[in-house]
Amino acid sequence: MIHIKTDEEVERMRKTCTLAAEVLLMIEPYVKPGVTTDRLNDICHDFIISNGAIPSPLNYRGFPKSICSSVNDEICHGIPKDRKLRNGDVVNLDITTYLDGFHGDTSRTFFVGSPRKSQMRLVDVCRESLDLGIKQVRPGGRLGDIGATIQQYVEGFGYSVVREFCGHGIGVNFHEEPQVLHYGNFGKGVEMKKNMVFTIEPMVNEGEPGLRVLPDKWTAVTKDGSLSVQFEHTILVTETGYEVLTRIDGKTPF
Repeated sequence: MIHIKTDEEVERMRKTCTLAAEVLLMIEPYVKPGVTTDRLNDICHDFIISNGAIPSPLNYRGFPKSICSSVNDEICHGIPKDRKLRNGDVVNLDITTYLDGFHGDTSRTFFVGSPRKSQMRLVDVCRESLDLGIKQVRPGGRLGDIGATIQQYVEGFGYSVVREFCGHGIGVNFHEEPQVLHYGNFGKGVEMKKNMVFTIEPMVNEGEPGLRVLPDKWTAVTKDGSLSVQFEHTILVTETGYEVLTRIDGKTPF
């Protein structure tokens, strides 16, 4: 069942989503060669707690950390650890905050040190695919419009879209209906309605779309070892279009 938010609930969603965006802005200077993903986790955890919120991933279905950190061929759900980031790595930090009874979710892929041109191109395509998908959000539109737009754009560059994971409704619960696929067909899927709130979070692989999950039962990696990147926003369907809730004063953290 899809929960259409009340105006009061939307206001509370704005607050938690703003905090999630602030975490991404705050952590950027710390993402550099030599830092461990565990250290990034601790910095984010302390910032979230100091702002009166709780990191949603912590203990969620047994997840042991406060953020997800996915490096290079890790697609998503990477567990922060004592691994030091190296020059030339890319790392996605996935932030979800729980504030005043509501969750806000966003993620960004960061370059560690000096990126290669191929990495920059992949990251640009992923971020642009998210922006194009967001522009499909409007009352009366279909969720398939989002997925088809993202898939068409990504595959046009020879990259692939991960299909096993998708965007999702969000609010009182971390994950709610509907599922928001990043592939599909125009005009298909659930009809979007005012005050629906969901994430769009394309995961784009440089190589094939296949994946496997590591023995930690969380970290998903590309089956062919290719690079994978991701960006994510939480989106509100408005009366005439959309609002990106994980932007601050209209500006995005990425």
